Amino acid sequence: MLSQAEENYIKTIFAIESELSTGVSTNLIAEKMQTKASSVTDMLQKLAEKKLVDYRKYQGVKLSGKGKKMAASIVRRHRLWETFLVEKLHFSWDEIHDVAEQLEHIQSEKLIDQLDDFLGFPRVDPHGDPIPDKDGNITKRNKVKLSSLKENEESILLSVKNASDDFLRYLDTKNIALGSSIKIIAIEPFDGSVEIETNSERIIISAHVAENLYLKNLK
Repeated sequence: MLSQAEENYIKTIFAIESELSTGVSTNLIAEKMQTKASSVTDMLQKLAEKKLVDYRKYQGVKLSGKGKKMAASIVRRHRLWETFLVEKLHFSWDEIHDVAEQLEHIQSEKLIDQLDDFLGFPRVDPHGDPIPDKDGNITKRNKVKLSSLKENEESILLSVKNASDDFLRYLDTKNIALGSSIKIIAIEPFDGSVEIETNSERIIISAHVAENLYLKNLK
């Protein structure tokens, strides 16, 4: 059985690996977890002893097969709890992350399997992220960043890269939610801001916001 700190580390490495194709650096983990690089090194050595990561000093770290399976299990718990909080307890999508962070450390497989069944085996969580199945398999969806689209292209919002409370509340103020249809009206060359049409309204979003929205292109 892993400690909560160990689980948090392998989940963080898992998340970074999903974005990168190279080894994950100690400094990047430290940045994500808001801790010192020396503390990360100490933890990686412990995880390596448990055969959860492949770690070589100065060369970064990768999850082992065992580590990936365990990380997927933690992610599954987290995303199922987020789904439960929204669908059954009527939390808003900006309220659930911190609560799910606590609940994800409950390690009863029976509880999680029954939760999955109770929810009807959902495939994505309230932020649009895929939920691993019991065996750790993840169904990937074809998606593109809004920032990569061109004028007049139409799309559907699938997920958000930034699931922070502040960002989700910002989207709420713009009436943007998963499933929203989005059409690119104009792109400002100077700063990358984008005029979009969504829910029959035209608004302007920054380049930073555009980088954090994943969509299904309808072309």
